[in-house]
Amino acid sequence: MAKTSGTPARRTGARATAKTTARIAQQPAPQTSGTARRARAVVCAAAIIVVLALVSAFGWPGWAVRTPPAPVEVPSAVASATPTIAAQPLPSDASELVKILPEHVSNYVRGAVESSDEWQSAAPVEAYAVTYGNGDQAKDVRVLMGQWADAEEAETQYEKLAKALDGEQLAAGNIKVSGQNTGSYVVVGGKGGDGTATALWRNDTVVFRVTGPQASVEAVYKLFPV
Repeated sequence: MAKTSGTPARRTGARATAKTTARIAQQPAPQTSGTARRARAVVCAAAIIVVLALVSAFGWPGWAVRTPPAPVEVPSAVASATPTIAAQPLPSDASELVKILPEHVSNYVRGAVESSDEWQSAAPVEAYAVTYGNGDQAKDVRVLMGQWADAEEAETQYEKLAKALDGEQLAAGNIKVSGQNTGSYVVVGGKGGDGTATALWRNDTVVFRVTGPQASVEAVYKLFPV
């Protein structure tokens, strides 16, 4: 009786152990750890940020793609700005007005300065004429300048001369010195498109008029320091 009763007990324990082992074997493998999941999430987020940055850099206006600045217009005479001929010296008794005439403007050099009575009817304090050239007489320009007792008289003369200009207007505007408006200028092409031009401007009490071939006039008036 003791033998029979002990045997079933041992078999029952064996079956229980086998079932437990089976259940353990059938359990799925543990899930990937939270650290690994977070690492993958960080990598994915970084990749998305890089892609968005590249897209926005070249798709969003004005960020990574830069537009080159527009070229600045430079008078044609600047390319050969070194004078090839010598300037004429100023008279020994030159007035302060005459002394403002530069030796050269780009590669156009100053010729002899002479008194002028062309504007005598407008009663300037003084007036002079001078030629600026580069050795080719066909490109010479004539500069006539006069000074009046005050800016109002100079303005009156400027307006009179401007109304007398006959041709296509090429440019016009105000002259400013240290931010202050000190006069006006106008450039007019020759009548009938003959290739000549006249630049006229007033700076305070002084009026200038430059005449000659259009290319020469434009080069000189743009660079004239007064």
